[in-house]
Formats: sequence, C-alpha cells, structure tokens
Amino acid sequence: MSRKTHRVAAIAVAASMIFTLANTGGSGAFAQESKAAVFEDAVPAVTETEDSTSPRFVANEVVQQLPEDAVQTVTDADGAAPLTLGELVADMPIEGELPRDMRCLAEAIYFEARGEPLTGQLAVGRVIINRAESAAFPDDYCGVVTQRAQFSFVKHGVIPEPRTGTIAWRNAVAVAKIAHQELWDSAAGDSLYFHATRVKPRWASHKIARATLARHVFYR
Repeated sequence: MSRKTHRVAAIAVAASMIFTLANTGGSGAFAQESKAAVFEDAVPAVTETEDSTSPRFVANEVVQQLPEDAVQTVTDADGAAPLTLGELVADMPIEGELPRDMRCLAEAIYFEARGEPLTGQLAVGRVIINRAESAAFPDDYCGVVTQRAQFSFVKHGVIPEPRTGTIAWRNAVAVAKIAHQELWDSAAGDSLYFHATRVKPRWASHKIARATLARHVFYR
C-alpha cells in the first residue's frame, strides 16, 4: 500500500471514531434528560412561599377537640371536679321528693350507717344496689331492704321514719344518689353481704372478704 493510501485510511478511521463518540455522547445526554424529566414529574419541586402546601412545624402544641360525650366527668356547681367524696356529697342536690325506691335506699343508708364516715355509708348503699342487681335477691331497693331477716332496723317489713330535717338524712340522700348513679367508686366493690365488726356471724367464714370500712366488714 502507498503512503498516500495509508494517509487516506488513517483519515477515514479518525473520522469514524469522531462520529462514534459524537453519537455516544448524544445518547447519554438524552437518557439523563429523560430520567430528569421523570423525577421532576414524580417529586414536584416545593417553593418556600406563603402559599406552599409543604408541611410546617409550629411551636405551639396542637390539641384535638374531643366530642362532648367522649369523657364524662363529675363536676360541682362551679364546673370543677370535686377532690373528695365529701365535696361531692355537699354539692349533690337533694331537693324534691324522692322516688319510693330511692327513698328506701337512702333510709337503709341512714339507719344502717349514719354514724359511719361517708365511705362506709357509700359501701352500704353499694351492697343494696348489688343485691338488687343479683338474681339471688329482690330486684328493687325496697324489696332488698325489707327482705325478711336482713336488716335489723326493719320491723315486720316496715322501715321506720327518718328524721328528715337532719344533716345525717341529707347526707344519706346524697350518698344514695351517688351510689345509684355510680358517681364514686366504693371499696366494697361487688360485695353482697356485710356485718358489724363487733360480731362474727357463722356465714362470714363461707364468704370472701372485700373490705373493712369503719365498723363494717364487707363480703362477696
């Protein structure tokens, strides 16, 4: 091959290489451009303006508003939750005539436990309510209280008249309402029986003791 032929061949090879490199560079740039376009469609850019919908952090805590009936709280006349059973008793309205069943409950608390602390009175009321809800006893408060040989203050099935003008009666009515509406938990829990601490009846050994409150022991 002549020198001229070699020179022409070299020029052709060089031209071929330049063309190939130019095509390769163009393909790579197009691919990158395409990928960039897809990414921009998938994740739109967010600009920091006042109309931006991007998440923002706030310094103040966010409080979710609950429905009014979501939480039930016992409150006094001023709208504050009472701290003690005594406060709840003092705030409990007692005006008006009591229904017969509620009067029987209040009378039982009055005659059985008016000398007890309020927790003891509430426990007595709780036992009467538990009995009324049990299949083993009458299904109303009056029936429970006047059941034969159950409460010593009942004579021939009749409950005596309480002294309604006294603080003891007012407290008994308030405690009866609290117990009936389940506004305050009692240590007596699910007890169905109780007796004075000064005695030890034979049946007590067959029952489960729940609590001792003041001068009464309560059993299930």
